[in-house]
Amino acid sequence: MFYFYILYSKSLDKYYFGHTSESLEERLRKHLSNHSGFTAKAKDWEIVYSEMFKDKSSAYKRELEVKKWKSKIRVEKLISSVG
Repeated sequence: MFYFYILYSKSLDKYYFGHTSESLEERLRKHLSNHSGFTAKAKDWEIVYSEMFKDKSSAYKRELEVKKWKSKIRVEKLISSVG
């Protein structure tokens, strides 16, 4: 399985969008470990949303689609729709 996911950092008040074939828990662990990149700026990332896909290209397309929104309000509406 492949996942599109959204992380949120309260300290940065920012969202991060990604896709992976790993388990979401393992991917989050890597984001929280010592590495370079955007998520290295904070250590309080949490998974706030995810979708499952059968193939990598679908997960990546969904990531690009949500990134193109460039709207925090629209992203938060997506996240809250899962409640």
